Amino acid sequence: MGDGRGRTSPPLRTVGRCIAVFPGKKAIGLRLRKAREAPPYWSRPDLARLLRAAADPRDRPGLPHVSPLAEMIKHWEAGKFVPGHRYRPLYVKVTGMSEDDLFGADEALTPDDRDRLAQAIARPARVDLTVVGSLATILAAQRRLNDTADPAAILPATLAQTDVATTLLQAARGPVRDALAPVAAEYVQFSGWLRAEHRDDQRAAHLLTDAEALADDAGSGELAAQAVNFKGYLARQQGNARGVVRHFLTAYHTPGAAPAQRLGDAVLAAHGHALLGDHADARRLLAEAETLEDAAASSLPPDTAYWLTPDFQHVNIGLALLGLGEHDAAAEHLQAGLESLPPDQRDAAWTAEYRDALRQAREAP
Repeated sequence: MGDGRGRTSPPLRTVGRCIAVFPGKKAIGLRLRKAREAPPYWSRPDLARLLRAAADPRDRPGLPHVSPLAEMIKHWEAGKFVPGHRYRPLYVKVTGMSEDDLFGADEALTPDDRDRLAQAIARPARVDLTVVGSLATILAAQRRLNDTADPAAILPATLAQTDVATTLLQAARGPVRDALAPVAAEYVQFSGWLRAEHRDDQRAAHLLTDAEALADDAGSGELAAQAVNFKGYLARQQGNARGVVRHFLTAYHTPGAAPAQRLGDAVLAAHGHALLGDHADARRLLAEAETLEDAAASSLPPDTAYWLTPDFQHVNIGLALLGLGEHDAAAEHLQAGLESLPPDQRDAAWTAEYRDALRQAREAP
């Protein structure tokens, strides 16, 4: 099946991989509890001691002591959070189970859903709203997994599913196409984000440009703004301050962007101006962002930017203030934002930038 650009979508032998989705917190919690309660059976404090003992001696001082770690195990098993990267290898060592068995892909779709999606991939003209819903379910699960997992672990399946979604979009018509268009746009956007996190900069930029066009086709200002926002992130990683300003200002002024998005984009454009030494423009944008705080706080952020809570906005304000040389205020905002993250997200790869900024702010003379 061609996509009109000389590529082909995945053959049916990859359908299983495309349909497999990563389990939610509750499902992982049940697996962890089952592993703990299997013979010889460990209490939570027992397991906490074993996890600590399995750690490299150099890393052990940075782990919680037995009582707080046992409390963390309780929350993991209840499905409130999932273990971060440093704990997963320890679980593997202690339980003797593979990381895939403990944390890997789950078959979340029903057999009927699987069959319908497989048929749609084989015959794109058969795509219907149920197929669209199945693709959206997979995408939502993968986006949440990106909060804790290495992007390299998610990227292959995401790229395969992105090809499926964009190929099906070409054959879809009427209400089905209307429903599929934003899903395909978000798939392409998410693939671009994962490429950006992985610092595959050129391919990330191409995907994000495609995502902008698909978002416009879908009539979604929120998706369009987020695709441009990710370009701003990429520019920031490259040290390209002018690109930071250009992309975040474009996102800020995108019609249809949500208040939480516009607030974050104004702050990040201010950060770019600060890096360029344009402090007056940076402070003007921070003041404009402040006028959006009430609107952002009184509405939920869009699904495409679900992390943009009022607490999360502190980390980006901290970046802007650091660029302006206001080190104490920057440290205060960065610490508040990082501490507001759920425990399972605090070790996520994307937090490294903010933790580095916090260290710079604290160490500044």
